[in-house]
Amino acid sequence: MQRRHVLTSESARHPFRRTLPPPAISVAPPAAKDDDSDVKLFLLSFAAFFTCFYTFIF
Repeated sequence: MQRRHVLTSESARHPFRRTLPPPAISVAPPAAKDDDSDVKLFLLSFAAFFTCFYTFIF
């Protein structure tokens, strides 16, 4: 007896998981990336590191 490699109801073997509705599949729209978001993240990280470093040293 051979078993299929991919079972569609493999996740529904547990009684609790059988009671749950099937997972909703949704495709998220691509996020619009700002050109300056990397610069903002760098400056925020730099300021946080500088503040922590300055606080611990002095």
